[in-house]
Amino acid sequence: MLEDEYQLNFFHENGFVRKQCPKCESFFWTRDTDRTTCGDAPCDPYTFIGNPVFEKPYELNEMREQFLKFFEKRDHARVNRYPVTAVWREDIHLTIASIANFQPFVTSGQVPPPANPLTISQPCVRLSDLDAVGRSGRHLTLFEMMAHHAFNTTDNEVYWKEETVALCDEFLNSLGVDPLAVTYKEEPWAGGGNAGPCLETLVGGLEVATLVFMNLKQSKDGDIIIDGEPYEKMNNYIVDTGYGLERLVWASKGTPTIYDAIFPSIVNELMEYAGLEHELEDSEYSELLSQNARFAGLMDVSEKANLKELRKQVAESIGTSIEKLTSIMEPVEKVYAIADHTRCLTFMLGDGVVPSNVKAGYLARLVFRRTTRMMRELGMDISISDIIRMHIDKLQEYPEFEDRFDLIEDIIQHEEDKFEETLNRGIKMIQKMAKQYKKQNEKIPLDKLIEMYDSHGIPPEIAEDVASDMGVEVELPDNFYSIVAERHSMAKEKEKPSFPFEERISKLPQTKLLFYNEPNRMEFEAVVLDVFDNYIVLDRTLFYPEGGGQPADKGVIIADDETAKVVDVKNIKNVVLHEIDSVGNEISLRKGDLVTCKIDSERRASHAKHHTATHIVNDAAKKVLGTHIWQAGAQKFEDRARLDLSHYKRIKRDEIKRIELIANGTVMENKRVVTEWVNRNNAEKRYGLNVYQGGVPPGKKLRILKVGDDIEACGGTHCSYTGYVGPIKILKSERIQDGVERLEFSAGEAAVKSMQEIEDTLQDSSGALRVLPEHLPNTIERFFEEWKQFKKENEKLKEELADIRVQQMMQDAITHDGNHIIAQKVPDSDSKELQKMAGELVKNNSTIALLISDYNGVKIAAAASKDAVNNGINVGDVVKEISSIVGGGGGGRPDMAQGGGTETSRIDEALNTGVDRIKEQL
Repeated sequence: MLEDEYQLNFFHENGFVRKQCPKCESFFWTRDTDRTTCGDAPCDPYTFIGNPVFEKPYELNEMREQFLKFFEKRDHARVNRYPVTAVWREDIHLTIASIANFQPFVTSGQVPPPANPLTISQPCVRLSDLDAVGRSGRHLTLFEMMAHHAFNTTDNEVYWKEETVALCDEFLNSLGVDPLAVTYKEEPWAGGGNAGPCLETLVGGLEVATLVFMNLKQSKDGDIIIDGEPYEKMNNYIVDTGYGLERLVWASKGTPTIYDAIFPSIVNELMEYAGLEHELEDSEYSELLSQNARFAGLMDVSEKANLKELRKQVAESIGTSIEKLTSIMEPVEKVYAIADHTRCLTFMLGDGVVPSNVKAGYLARLVFRRTTRMMRELGMDISISDIIRMHIDKLQEYPEFEDRFDLIEDIIQHEEDKFEETLNRGIKMIQKMAKQYKKQNEKIPLDKLIEMYDSHGIPPEIAEDVASDMGVEVELPDNFYSIVAERHSMAKEKEKPSFPFEERISKLPQTKLLFYNEPNRMEFEAVVLDVFDNYIVLDRTLFYPEGGGQPADKGVIIADDETAKVVDVKNIKNVVLHEIDSVGNEISLRKGDLVTCKIDSERRASHAKHHTATHIVNDAAKKVLGTHIWQAGAQKFEDRARLDLSHYKRIKRDEIKRIELIANGTVMENKRVVTEWVNRNNAEKRYGLNVYQGGVPPGKKLRILKVGDDIEACGGTHCSYTGYVGPIKILKSERIQDGVERLEFSAGEAAVKSMQEIEDTLQDSSGALRVLPEHLPNTIERFFEEWKQFKKENEKLKEELADIRVQQMMQDAITHDGNHIIAQKVPDSDSKELQKMAGELVKNNSTIALLISDYNGVKIAAAASKDAVNNGINVGDVVKEISSIVGGGGGGRPDMAQGGGTETSRIDEALNTGVDRIKEQL
């Protein structure tokens, strides 16, 4: 950033001087003319520990209220927090900053802010520093970013840099800070596609606030480079501040770590469960903890950092050995991390995140399993649910978590069971993998560990322990979990399909969409605006283009005596293209022609019913399964629809029945389906963020659809009343991936047909068994039990028959040099039976058995007694040779082999060859 970005009148008028830090080489502003370093860790140690920087200590709720009231008195509107799962965003999974609440629509200028200026205290989750949590004394996975924002345009500047820094300085002064202790460090900022100059606010070696002046946007043609990415100036410019609630509380108390400041009672209780409470009473032990805390700012476990080296630096700084420091700090750091992680899980699960293998669910599971592992290492006899209960009791300002605790507890129980299964399965997988790398004399690489964690949930520490027992090293960096979290923190960018005529389309006016205002009209007239390839562009259309999981309409376009079939409809940047079937549909149209268009009304009606039914089933599922239910995907067809739901366990049969009953109850109430266009901010205020269940549509206004109790932003076609949907029949439920359940259902006439098909199946089954339908379950159960009994008897008879055959075969054996060769054709025997007979035969000494069957081709089994093998017999070689004679392949060990082929006419030749080879071997 250019130096003049930071040359503020506020600094010059209030006694600040600009200096350059000799350690990090960053520039900073300070009132203290004797200061040389910037005041940031690791350039400076923490000086506030044991020496609080504010006039009095604050609790979290006190500091939060102090901040929000301070800015409310200065004409900022207080805005309620958003959830920690960023459901209004498609690029990130978790809310990582307060400004994330307003990206991309507000920050880009598309939508006005909910208030201007505003203040908020936003819980955020960041997992990029996961491995530093507990170690550095300051890192958290869940933290509250208190903020004040001002959204400026060239026509309306609310306030900019001068006022922002003045407000920050005034707030810190209101807390009683020593003005000489505050430094403002210059540091460019970038995130979420935006960037700008930034001032980090530091007190006592701790960054307590970040003042970002967002005035840049990412652009390929930009001439301002930040972190290697090009940016250009925006038309609007935004004050984006972030004050660390927990850090300010920590600075006010001066406790050894941030964890001791924000949840001291929970830390103390966990220390007891970890058996560390007696250690803390030891003065030498406590003094070492306190000294470590002052230098803990060095403990930044980043991609390039090495924990052992960092620990060594701290040990040298406080005058102790690395071994002693490690033995004392590791268990304490784990307790701190557990306290932090469980608070993070409280917010994630409380805000509706369901642990899974994808998106935010993946990150919740990552935090859960890391917590579980650390608790096991410390031998803590307490469940994660119990610790979450402790946090909820302290979080009185979040009553919603109390209401959801039973659900959270059930989710945790299921996760614990899954993790246990994962560990049991994972140990065997690691052992198998370690054998391969041991043969190659190589370490198990990091990518393999990440793959094992991603695909099978095997923690790297377990892999390291198992591999170590087998003498195999692993490449396990200290920031493993941070690497994994970083890979999964951003949503995969969807590839936007390119269209070959985009430049031509861009010159056309937007198509007027008629299907929203006239959903029941199926015929219309329009003017042709363009014709190219197999596409026709009209000035208006009733044809619905594919979108929101709803297929496109079909129909016809008529010009004079010519008719063309419309086989697909696309919306390319608000221009609707009607694709014409090129086979047998020649139509001569020109720009300006007037055409008549007809929609396939049955197809449209079916889609509308299934789309409306999707909303109804989604709402019914929430009422039965819980408020955490979130639509993970949906697709509609003419004869059925499917709805994917985030859910942590399989949906039971009785739950499906209840969902079906509630859904049909909504249908029978025949409620009017209401649609309205609402400003995005008003929609979020009025209906909450659940409006984004079906995705996040762009634009200033949202098309809000109310179907019964379900309210969503939706662009599809729907019935006018719920009664028009007709009956809804849930056809099946299946798990499509961990944490996502799929319901498949039919509506209207399709539902009736589905039920008729089910009834036909029932009647056919009853007819086949010659019983009434109501007796079918008992009859099938009786038949099944009888079948199992017959199967047992059949196996028994086969064994008896095999014994008789074995006895007969021994009598017919060929004797050669004192050995018994049994080479026989055994009709209608499968491979399993042949192997069993051969095995029984060679229980006798000096015996070689070669058996061939013509069952479904040619089956071959051979076996040799132990002494025969010692005499040179190798039936694997014999079977390999004779299998080729019958047109197949086979082989095996010297004592047991099998094979086969297709040419049954050559069985005798194969048998004779086999006997000859056995004799040669003897």
